[in-house]
Amino acid sequence: QAMRTPSRNEAGLELLMEYYNQLYFLDSRFFPPTKTLGVFFHWYDSLTGVPSHQRALAFEKGSVLFNLGALHTQIGARQDRASLPGLNQAIDAFQKAAGAFNYLKENFSNAPSLDMSAASLTMLVRLMVAQVQECVFEKMTLLRAQNDFLSRLQLAQEAARVEDVYSLVHQTMSQPHVKDYVPFSWTTMVHVKSEHFKALSHYFAAIALCDCPAPSDAELLEQEKAFLQFHVTMPEGPSLSVLLQDPEERRKLGKAHLKKAIMKHEEAMRIHGLCKILRKMDILQEVLSFAHKRSLSKYSEIDHEEDFFETGEAPDIHPKTHQKPEIKSPNFSQVKVTDLFHRLGPLSVFSAKNKWYPARRVHLMRGENGFGFTLRGDSPVLIAGVIPGGCAAEAGLKEGDYIISVNGKDCKWSKHAEVVQLLKSTGKEGVDIGVITLQGSECPKAVDRKAAVMSSGPGMLKGDKENSRKSLMNSKSASTLLVWSKKSKRSKKSTYSDVPFTAVGDNEAMY
Repeated sequence: QAMRTPSRNEAGLELLMEYYNQLYFLDSRFFPPTKTLGVFFHWYDSLTGVPSHQRALAFEKGSVLFNLGALHTQIGARQDRASLPGLNQAIDAFQKAAGAFNYLKENFSNAPSLDMSAASLTMLVRLMVAQVQECVFEKMTLLRAQNDFLSRLQLAQEAARVEDVYSLVHQTMSQPHVKDYVPFSWTTMVHVKSEHFKALSHYFAAIALCDCPAPSDAELLEQEKAFLQFHVTMPEGPSLSVLLQDPEERRKLGKAHLKKAIMKHEEAMRIHGLCKILRKMDILQEVLSFAHKRSLSKYSEIDHEEDFFETGEAPDIHPKTHQKPEIKSPNFSQVKVTDLFHRLGPLSVFSAKNKWYPARRVHLMRGENGFGFTLRGDSPVLIAGVIPGGCAAEAGLKEGDYIISVNGKDCKWSKHAEVVQLLKSTGKEGVDIGVITLQGSECPKAVDRKAAVMSSGPGMLKGDKENSRKSLMNSKSASTLLVWSKKSKRSKKSTYSDVPFTAVGDNEAMY
């Protein structure tokens, strides 16, 4: 119930992750891989509100994972991006959101929800990456306070990179399978940001050319190298060295970049005005208006009355980033959980993929040769063999039975030695053993073993006794061979007659 309204912080993320991990245990315990249970899981699309339901537990897991990604986006959006720590936290949150949506896209299919369709998830992953790239640009504006030529070129290329990824998001949102699903305000906002950051890239290019002094001979080579990779196509006009050293040529190219910046600012403002919801966002209007006025002011500053040349077309700026976004997949092991159904026994045995006969209780009285069965393994202990004619066989124990209780004590998680100790402590009144049988595990091995032992003759049996004793003494196995009865001293005949030692493996113990 609590995971329906998680808090927008780390505690909320841990809550969703804990519930997601519990679904793994629930799936393994109660949902057979070859059968669908009549349990419906209901969810509502995040953007359309359309209800969806499915019987598969995978739909529940996918929906929780989607909410995990959505919660990361909310945490990223509420950070203070005017500070470096806030920007780093926002970057981390958006990268984790992209990882959650990407993991969902790669591992879940055939969901009835539009939220979890491949096209929608691809759009969301790209949108998260674009927001990471935007935060990287803002981070650079804080870190690169220098006003040198190279720093401003880098800012221009970072802005061009942001424009590039937002253009890709806008193209994705315009696809037929996504267009009707995504709100118009989202598509418009992405388009506005694409035009806005393209304008910023040209603005910073103009600032680098017009506000920075011509390079010295020592700086010229480095600036030529950077400027050579700055434009998608080289600008028309003089050679690169002349362009960088001639203030007038720099002003002409800067003016062309400013002209393009102003055009893109105006386009961003025009697109913004088409959406009623965005028009209500005063802060967005202020940002767009401020950037537009700043470019106009700079253009007026470098525009001379005696300019009789026609301002050329500024080439596009090559996008480049110094911090590539990282898609961080969810770390499910980060949140440790305890199986709610731990008491049912080890998941490797007591899972939905196994079918069981009803549990039964067997009462055993210890005979002269013990209980007459061999044990193997831990958690739970398995009855590896039943001696024909022994106490266990007469009581109805079968090879392949798992011991789940001894005298009412739950033994599903008990180690081999613990079960042995419980059996050893049995008095004259006998012992009640709870067992459970896996369907399809029945086999008449005990009869075959008896036939094999009896046909070998007394001499062979005596030799097997000695060999078994030696091999078990030298064995490094965790299990040991234990035989006990009411009498502390027994004759050789009473000890070994009718006890098939050849049926006991090195990793088994006989009782």
